[in-house]
Amino acid sequence: MDYSKMCPRYECAIDLLGKKWTGLIIRVMLGGPRRFKDIKEQIPDMSDKILTERMKELETLGVVQRKVYAETPVRIEYSLTEKGQDLEEVIESIQNWGERWL
Repeated sequence: MDYSKMCPRYECAIDLLGKKWTGLIIRVMLGGPRRFKDIKEQIPDMSDKILTERMKELETLGVVQRKVYAETPVRIEYSLTEKGQDLEEVIESIQNWGERWL
């Protein structure tokens, strides 16, 4: 295989999933809509700042959608879009490979 001609989309996907915490965030969100604090509770070693950055990035890329509920206090939930849900097989494959080989 000529790796110099590898699809740039592959590189973009690896760049996204290879960022620290991104794969874990997506894995947590595969369980359904989550509030910021719920994601943070499941990944306690990640800072609020990094989680905020990753969520904004995932939202910009169309992987996550943010829904604001007009309640007092305001409630915000994040969920995976169809594009995000489509990563389930990828995330599971990485998990299976890790369990087998690492």
